[in-house]
Amino acid sequence: MKLFQFRGGVHPEGNKQPTADKPVVRPTMPERLYVPLLQHVGPPAEPVVKTGQRVLKGQLIARAAGHVSAPVHAPTSGIICAINDFQAPHASGLPVMTIMIESDGRDEWTDLTPSEDPFQLDPEEIAIRVGAAGVVGLGGATFPASVKLQQARNSKIETLIINGGECEPYLSCDDRLMQERPNEVIDGIRILQYVVQPEKVIIAIEDNKSLAIEAIREAAKGHENIEVAVAPTCYPLGSAKQMIQAVTGKEVPAGARSNDIGVLVHNVGTAYAVHRAIRHGQPLISRIVTVGGAVTNPQNVEAPIGMLISDLLNFCGGTADGVQRIVMGGPMMGQMLPGANTPVIKGCSGIIALTEAQVAARKPGPCIRCSSCIKACPMGLVPLEMAGLIRNNELDKALELGLRDCIACGSCSFVCPSNIPLVQYFNYAKGELEMRKRAEHKAVETRKLSESRQARLDAQQKARAEALAKSKAAAAAKKSSSSDETGAAA
Repeated sequence: MKLFQFRGGVHPEGNKQPTADKPVVRPTMPERLYVPLLQHVGPPAEPVVKTGQRVLKGQLIARAAGHVSAPVHAPTSGIICAINDFQAPHASGLPVMTIMIESDGRDEWTDLTPSEDPFQLDPEEIAIRVGAAGVVGLGGATFPASVKLQQARNSKIETLIINGGECEPYLSCDDRLMQERPNEVIDGIRILQYVVQPEKVIIAIEDNKSLAIEAIREAAKGHENIEVAVAPTCYPLGSAKQMIQAVTGKEVPAGARSNDIGVLVHNVGTAYAVHRAIRHGQPLISRIVTVGGAVTNPQNVEAPIGMLISDLLNFCGGTADGVQRIVMGGPMMGQMLPGANTPVIKGCSGIIALTEAQVAARKPGPCIRCSSCIKACPMGLVPLEMAGLIRNNELDKALELGLRDCIACGSCSFVCPSNIPLVQYFNYAKGELEMRKRAEHKAVETRKLSESRQARLDAQQKARAEALAKSKAAAAAKKSSSSDETGAAA
């Protein structure tokens, strides 16, 4: 099929071997799991269990808190030993509410509701079951999959794209998934196809995954309107907007969603999770994680959600000497972690250990106006101009140049010969703007509360004044009536 070129992009070293050549393994279940209640876009889930309660594998332990949220389930059977704050898998290291489960070693499942023939279910029922299973986007975005399905059902979707790009260096979890479980991936895709009813389905895979391409093509044979597109390897092809542009030639307008142009994108890992949720009734309680970089035995591990990264690294033989940084995700867009004492979450595609030499900071120099960052930017932005405005604290002007359209892929920083940390400027600016927005919202809400309180006090004062006036009028009328009666008696 015809493919299109998206603008910009870079070609960092892949570093996908040896993990891409090894089969997925399952680790020994750790003694304790730490399951965060915020593993998705939207508000954190709300606990429905108590400390001391025994739970079974797959049992609901926290319900979704609102429309854009996702429930959380027990990754194994055991006892709820605590529900409190624990270090979040985020660069900030700030705590997040977490349910801690002490494994009983039995790994006993709760009752499940599988479906032998999903295509006999109502599509709405499937979307509801996907939501109840806690399935979120496993490409890293972690947007609740059921919400995307509901939105797509309210739109006219022409093309369903299944993203098998996996363009980040080191990561190979999707590659191994497609190689080892292609039939299950295709089944999940067909279920998504049944729910969304697109005109066609395109599974897009980069050309550096030949075994995965072969396996998926074989599994897709005989299934109507499902094509496999082999795209040239280029970062950040795995980003949804760039994938859409490469596969369809369409560009998602600024401030719009892909639904608006008739396209829906789901990751191959999400399709596999949908298969497990619908066919087997199993919620999302584990995922394949690439453990790579400076570790003794790099490999892909199907880790239970809530397993500490330290336990995962130890399972892979530990890290090499000189490891300075641990990244969740890929090195281009991943989160630098405050330490290994943080849990695996649904959006964790990789744990990459990097040595001091690999992360050695290069001293930035002055911009030489070479425009390399402009050529590399996949969103068609002007990074050097935006960075200059941000340095001068002119954030509103940076917004006018398209700051919100920046996908933080880091391509601009990667190619900059002066080593200017451009993407860090953009992340700082977005954070600062978000803080300002929250402060403005707080000020507005505070003003509303103050005005409401003043209006209430004024109303109370007016009511008291009216009551007093009525009381005085009644007293005066009574006094006048008494005087008239006295005069008449006299």
